[in-house]
Amino acid sequence: MIKNTKVNAAILIIGNEILSGRTQDTNTSTIALWLNSIGVKVDEVRVIPDIQSTIVNTVNKLRKSNNYVFTTGGIGPTHDDITAESISKAFGLKYEIHKEAYKILEAYYKPGEFNDGRQKMVWMPKDANLILNPTSGAPGFNVENVFCLPGVPSILKSMLGGLKNKIVGGEPILSHTISLRTVESEIAQSLTIVQNKNADVEIGSYPFFQAGKLGVSIVIRSEDKSKIENCSSEILEFVGKKKIEVIIKN
Repeated sequence: MIKNTKVNAAILIIGNEILSGRTQDTNTSTIALWLNSIGVKVDEVRVIPDIQSTIVNTVNKLRKSNNYVFTTGGIGPTHDDITAESISKAFGLKYEIHKEAYKILEAYYKPGEFNDGRQKMVWMPKDANLILNPTSGAPGFNVENVFCLPGVPSILKSMLGGLKNKIVGGEPILSHTISLRTVESEIAQSLTIVQNKNADVEIGSYPFFQAGKLGVSIVIRSEDKSKIENCSSEILEFVGKKKIEVIIKN
């Protein structure tokens, strides 16, 4: 299979608990790092509430402008887990019991434990493809380019490996970091010149405070190693002229 050179994705975090601040989102980082490793660039992240119309409208917008959409949250057994039904509406599909998912969970739980709440987790869009769950049994699912995963970070992480053959990425996105003992204002103009000369390379500037001292990490990202090396050389050239201390290069 031929890889595309530019493949993008959106991450959609669904849940009132994230918006209220009670739960901290770590799934974005997990998914984004995994996608980067297989050549898929995350262009957008949104956090939305457990409101069906909002989920439907947002999914329909994102799936048209991205190669892939990953949702997290809202596929559990409680009343506010409405992602599966919302995805059904977004695609105009019947919301029904997925027979294979039913068999998986029926076998997973002990007799008498597969109650009504747990049976809710087998309701999905008609003919959805399952994403197997090696941690807690209940599968996620995908319809076309939309992949629906649970909100529990450890479970989500364990399910990503099963998606590798379903996602066609481009070249892996490489990165190189140069950490400097300086402040952003001192390098801003020179860094802008480098960025303008290398428009197809992503260059980010991130200030930090460590061991009582200020610093800036410059992160260079591209699918092309030679372009990263060229940008790095240009940055180190002006850093040397300004006599700025280089802390780390990796």
